[in-house]
Amino acid sequence: MSDAPLAVTPGEPAGVGVDLALGLWAVRTAETPAFFLIDDPERVAARARLLGIAAALTPIDDPREAVTAFPNALPVLRHAFPAQSVPGRPDPANGPATVDAITRAVALVRAGDAAAVVTNPIQKETLYQAGFAHPGHTEYLAALSGPNVVPVMLLASPELKVVPVTIHIPLAEVPRQLTTGKIVTTARITAVALQRDFGIAQPRLALAGLNPHAGEGGALGREDGDIIAPAVAALRAEGIDARGPLPADTLFHEEARATYDVVLGMYHDQVLVPIKTLDFWGGVNVTLGLPFVRTSPDHGTALTLAGTGKARIDSLRAAVELARAMSRRRATAQ
Repeated sequence: MSDAPLAVTPGEPAGVGVDLALGLWAVRTAETPAFFLIDDPERVAARARLLGIAAALTPIDDPREAVTAFPNALPVLRHAFPAQSVPGRPDPANGPATVDAITRAVALVRAGDAAAVVTNPIQKETLYQAGFAHPGHTEYLAALSGPNVVPVMLLASPELKVVPVTIHIPLAEVPRQLTTGKIVTTARITAVALQRDFGIAQPRLALAGLNPHAGEGGALGREDGDIIAPAVAALRAEGIDARGPLPADTLFHEEARATYDVVLGMYHDQVLVPIKTLDFWGGVNVTLGLPFVRTSPDHGTALTLAGTGKARIDSLRAAVELARAMSRRRATAQ
């Protein structure tokens, strides 16, 4: 349901997630998408007092109450955390409840009670201590979505959209895990999502080379010619506007960005460094390939800022606005 409220997860309880939700609600306008926070109302109220935010809170048990409540109070869907959360001090005891909040958000969206999932940042090291078996949000959301779901990480800002083909693996593992099939699958999912969720009728995909100068004809590595070039050829044969491999060092200046809609990089930092340099606060993390819309701020838990009032809401605001736009496009397309 595109007009249903958005489900916002708290992320790491000791981090800035609740600060951001409170801060965004405090500066809401008539255009701010209605959302509810899955959290403990007493914990949220305590953080509001610490931050000096005069936010009215409405504890809810049914997400459908959120739209009516939102203009006058921040709706908080009751969710218990077993341990007291101290800003800046993660407690593994809260790990299972942190994960359960994500699970609840997904279930609510799939049931039609929420339009999209907006996740605040998690502290993965803390979750690992609590037994979390997934590398991160992206992989867990895919597991919740059912078998044969291939998640793709997209980072989006007004200036640039990027997709890393390999994500959270050591740099030394990238050449071993990079395959033509993986690139083609990632590109297909990306192209479909750009059409369906971003309204780009004919997406233009630029594929970065793995090696400096895209391998320089094999002089600087054979992966570009042996792995990436065949993927580009296969995609073009399917009618997808893909080109590459292209030297990554000339892909991100203003004139180059005008020639494509998204860059597919071969490893995490190859594309995350440029987008975070161009627009650190306006970037949004989007998971493509899921049967529901999921966005997230493009930053971490900022433990040192939690409870200080210094955390900026820009990325959460962008994530909420993009989630609403994507969910409405999906609803229109159905």
